[in-house]
Amino acid sequence: MNDRIEAGPERLAVYTDAEDTDVTLGVRMLEEAGYTVRVLGTRDPAEIIAGARDAEVLLPGYAEISREVIEALPKLRIIPLMSMGFDYVDVEAATEHGIWVTNVPGAATEEVATHALAILLHATRQLGFYTASANPVDWNSRADTAPPRLSERTLGLIGLGRIGRELARLARPLFGRIAGYDPLLPDTPETRAELAALGVERVGLDEVRRDSHVLSLHLPLTEQTEGMIDAAFLAEMPEGAVLVNVSRGALIDSAALAAALGSVHGSGHLAAAALDVLEEEPPAADHPLLGRDDVVLTPHIAYFSARTEVEYVRIQAQNAISLAAHGAPDSPVNRVG
Repeated sequence: MNDRIEAGPERLAVYTDAEDTDVTLGVRMLEEAGYTVRVLGTRDPAEIIAGARDAEVLLPGYAEISREVIEALPKLRIIPLMSMGFDYVDVEAATEHGIWVTNVPGAATEEVATHALAILLHATRQLGFYTASANPVDWNSRADTAPPRLSERTLGLIGLGRIGRELARLARPLFGRIAGYDPLLPDTPETRAELAALGVERVGLDEVRRDSHVLSLHLPLTEQTEGMIDAAFLAEMPEGAVLVNVSRGALIDSAALAAALGSVHGSGHLAAAALDVLEEEPPAADHPLLGRDDVVLTPHIAYFSARTEVEYVRIQAQNAISLAAHGAPDSPVNRVG
């Protein structure tokens, strides 16, 4: 690990981008803790390097923080994130250079799980079709297939962390069965008891893929999970299934999903998809999952509520303040020193 250069008299904290977030609270907290705060308003790596060269604290919104950026900021001590995911930061490079990376665990568990339930109900109840047909001309129209009775269907969860388990709790009264897969969740008596209380049957990946009429993804994006929902995976799902993703867009091969959905009327292998994330955001105008009747798509908004709008900003700033005050942040994703 390289030695970090000690900060000078001015302690600088820099926000990279804050396009859709009011960071006023975070700015105030950091200033009260003795930092000079700068808001760059950019995701451009060169502009970030130029504007944060003396920063102790780098606070990204959506900007990618690469090894190049990290190694160009010699005073940097911490990169506090405003998200649960941290795949857009080179954590390995940060750790090598003695820089903490933090996230906001649990801050939006309720919101994301609720959003997942909302969009899966939208898809399974075919609300796109029926809200469009609620007019005098099309009033008696019916979609090509009737919606399923959920109490006769299986909800599958890939990922049984906070959000996956909260979705299980919310959805348990609706579905006949809930099957879950998570290779990282310890198999302990406590875990078994918690899953049993939630009504989750823990199964293997092949079984959850094969049996789930509605399959919801709750995974981080890693080298192992990127693109895991590909054409072969989708082909093994039940005919007429619905795929839900509120995690990371790059878990799914979008072209393969578009092909599995078939026509815009849902007559392909899968009936529908319900997505809050895509691999590129905002997507290109010709993205294969845009403008389809068989895709419920929201713009990466599952986390958002009146509470999280404040909490994400507060927790991000507090991690930097806790490091300065106590020598360690509150919610690190790596270990330094």
